[in-house]
Amino acid sequence: MSDVQTSCVKTTCPYCGVGCGVNAQPTGGTNVEVAGDKEHGSNFGLLCSKGSALGETTDLEGRLLQPQVGDRTVDWDSALDVAAKGFKRALDKYGPDRVAFYVSGQLLTEDYYVANKLMKGYIGGANIDTNSRLCMSSAVAGHKRAFGNDIVPGCYEDLEEADLVVLVGSNTAWCHPIVFQRIIRSRKENPPKGTNKKKIVTLDPRRTPTAEQSDLHIPLKPGTDVLLFNGLLAYLHQQDKLDAAYISDHTENFDAALNAALTEASDLQTVAAACDVNADDLRQLYEWFADNPKTVTVFSQGVNQSTQGTDKVNSIINCHLGTGRVGKPGASPFSITGQPNAMGGREVGGLANMLAAHMGFDNSQHPKLVQEFWNSPKIAKKPGFKAVEMFDAINDGYIKAVWIMATNPAVSLPNADLVNAALDKCEFVVVSDCIEKTDTTRYADVLLPATGWGEKDGTVTNSERRISRQRSFLPKAGDAKPDWWIICEIAKRMGYASGFPYRHQAEIFNEHAALSGYRNDGQRDFDISDLVGISAEDYNNLQPFQWPRVGGTETTPRMLGDGQFFTPSGKAQFVAVNNEAPANAISDEYPLVLNSGRIRDHWHTMTRTGKSPKLSSHLPEPFIQIHPADAKARQINEDEFVELSSSWGKASGRARITDAMRPGEVFMPIHWSETYSSNGGVGSLVNPAVDPISGEPEFKHTPVQLSTLGVKWYGFILSRQPATQYAQKIGDRGTDAWVKVKGSQFWRYEFAGTDAIENIEQWARAGFGLGMPEAAASSEELGISIALDDADWIDYRDPAAGVYRAAWIVEDRIEACVFVSPTPDLPTRSWLASVFAKTEIDEQDR
Repeated sequence: MSDVQTSCVKTTCPYCGVGCGVNAQPTGGTNVEVAGDKEHGSNFGLLCSKGSALGETTDLEGRLLQPQVGDRTVDWDSALDVAAKGFKRALDKYGPDRVAFYVSGQLLTEDYYVANKLMKGYIGGANIDTNSRLCMSSAVAGHKRAFGNDIVPGCYEDLEEADLVVLVGSNTAWCHPIVFQRIIRSRKENPPKGTNKKKIVTLDPRRTPTAEQSDLHIPLKPGTDVLLFNGLLAYLHQQDKLDAAYISDHTENFDAALNAALTEASDLQTVAAACDVNADDLRQLYEWFADNPKTVTVFSQGVNQSTQGTDKVNSIINCHLGTGRVGKPGASPFSITGQPNAMGGREVGGLANMLAAHMGFDNSQHPKLVQEFWNSPKIAKKPGFKAVEMFDAINDGYIKAVWIMATNPAVSLPNADLVNAALDKCEFVVVSDCIEKTDTTRYADVLLPATGWGEKDGTVTNSERRISRQRSFLPKAGDAKPDWWIICEIAKRMGYASGFPYRHQAEIFNEHAALSGYRNDGQRDFDISDLVGISAEDYNNLQPFQWPRVGGTETTPRMLGDGQFFTPSGKAQFVAVNNEAPANAISDEYPLVLNSGRIRDHWHTMTRTGKSPKLSSHLPEPFIQIHPADAKARQINEDEFVELSSSWGKASGRARITDAMRPGEVFMPIHWSETYSSNGGVGSLVNPAVDPISGEPEFKHTPVQLSTLGVKWYGFILSRQPATQYAQKIGDRGTDAWVKVKGSQFWRYEFAGTDAIENIEQWARAGFGLGMPEAAASSEELGISIALDDADWIDYRDPAAGVYRAAWIVEDRIEACVFVSPTPDLPTRSWLASVFAKTEIDEQDR
């Protein structure tokens, strides 16, 4: 495939696990127009706000374009040599358990495959884990316990066919918008016979946009999911709504699971009180579940991200097994993943406790089988460090070398301050990424430029097991290389050339497909071996399909509907679970519960969406949602900058007071980092407790304290220049919080301070390098060729009210403006934004 495309290219969206098909039409340079692919089975032409704005994120601003060693830009050979020698040195001196890879659901399957092969088959350790650990590893563990393999039995069509959709711990309307649109559309177009419409129920502590569109919202107390679903299982038993024949023929351990449920949750009123929900609402949910054979239960981060995440998953699956609702049209438990290729990473063994092709360390034959297929000199014999454990081991000095690929753990992991300290002290850090400056890249000894979304070529797997091609349509930026190429080149330099001879990603896919069928004989769920031998041309033209495939075609969009499972007995396993409290309880010092999660228009740590003015306009700043009673008790007003603190760190954001929160609970989004804010990173707050089975962190329950910052003044700057230095200068002048937001033709900085400003005009002009000895140099650095004498400085001040505003005009065009006030009640930014769109401002604007 040529690096440069001129015609429309069918590719896949790089955001959530929905896996939408995208038509990308290059229009010159790095510009591209995007639209939904109407032929793709996941989205049928629909795109969410993030997918629709992909064209705003493909420019080269902020891109890492050349390899770097320390502070030096070097060529690829030099960088690869240093990286390979660093890992070889650590490996020879300390052994395979003392080096690690931390990878990402942003990688393509081919990238993931060779990274896993290098670590487990050639280095010989299992310390390769992924940021997907943070979002769906509890689902993996629950699937394996119940089904024998990591299987999502259903498909998106089931959401449309279902008479009842239960959304658990998922703000689907924002986090998986196209899936939610399909649910809502089916409610309008295809109501079940004899009813007004299909039912949608949301179980979530917050009243989210998803809950607003549901027929029933149950705001359960955080950490009580297992109790609620045990109560459902007990109710189904008491109402004689269980499928006794299915339980007898296709399952095991039912009695133990039922006894556990009856012991703690036999009385609906007791369950409602413990979950802190209305008993009539809970009864309504139980009745709907009992009376609707076509029920899909969709669960996501609110279930998985918990110290009891795996048990929560199995409590849901137990109710579906008890009613025989697994893998049938309109009836399944359905884990919906967070990242575009979290499922692909699971297929190739990208987690520390897995082997490739859905094999694992729990089967003594699997390591031998994988080594035999790879013909590798070594094979990992036991699981490696999971994500949180891995960075603890780095911090403790046990892991000596780490390679971080396509992710930003300095922001996204819990206890982020410790993660930063760990990377700072690690002996050898390699980072491969497409972005030059992130909170993580600053720790890199070697920085390797990887291709970005429009330049990447390979496959991804979405939440419904659909494998799609991600095709390149832009030339590689600068010296950027595909991740699989970078991994293979370092492997060769470490002495493993025989295992990494690939010249094209299609060759890697071929090997991946072959391993899926190697000595399988129907014993493993993942099998795409009919694609072995696919040519590069056919690979390029590969159409989306759902695994497994047998005899050259996909068999069915659903799995397990025949009642045959991948356990030793061939029967599904009920798992007896009991409700347990979160690992860290609230206290007098930290009396509130912090919940964290995504918002509609940003993605992960904003390295991509932060470049889009359209996406940045929705919720432009880090914020903290607070119940009115909690705000009143602390004398907090709307829009104030406030601070959260926990035993692990601090973060700040704007107060958003809303009764969508339960009293005693707060919510803060995950996206902001030091690139875009002074202290908006929620990862610093989040406790590092993990599920003992899955290793997934408890992002949904951290005890915190909430307080005001004692802010004396608020302000904002709009500037045509990406004025990071402005924020730095502002930070030197008494600000305690700042946020950077991308606008159309300008950058916006919001800030606040606790120290009074003595000379506000001098302070403001100094922020732009005006009226200072270094003014001319500052202007030159900003790319402004005009002399300062030709610039106009227009300002207004009201000392009594503490109000100040100023604009910097250059050649009749606004270059920047600044507004300061003692309260958050500042002028709207929207009119000012319109002024920046003008090539020349008029007298009224002035």
